Amino acid sequence: QLQLVESGGGLVQPGGSLRLSCAASGFTLDSYVIGWFRQAPGKEREGVSYISRGDGRIYYAQSVKGRFTITRDNAKNAVYLQMNSLKPQDTAVYYCAAGTAATMRDSAYDYWGRGTQVTVSS
Repeated sequence: QLQLVESGGGLVQPGGSLRLSCAASGFTLDSYVIGWFRQAPGKEREGVSYISRGDGRIYYAQSVKGRFTITRDNAKNAVYLQMNSLKPQDTAVYYCAAGTAATMRDSAYDYWGRGTQVTVSS
């Protein structure tokens, strides 16, 4: 059974940091483009970052560039999203997804986790 599981979410004060993890079972993540998406209440889901397979090309949305870092650990079959200098507007459910195209179009991703809640508030 192919499965993605996110973890690492929580409540953090503005300016704080969190590291989200995306772990896979049933398949190897390094064969896929791994994307991170988020959805805030009442808003559409938006792409945050992806890391491509092979050349490891990385993309960040403008809203998180310079604050978030995506990395891949093939030995652990996991992808991480280090989030620093968090802002209240980063509050959302964060999802990881696996696909075969290096894009932030969510329709291009075949497998999705259930998400982890990130709340940035004082």
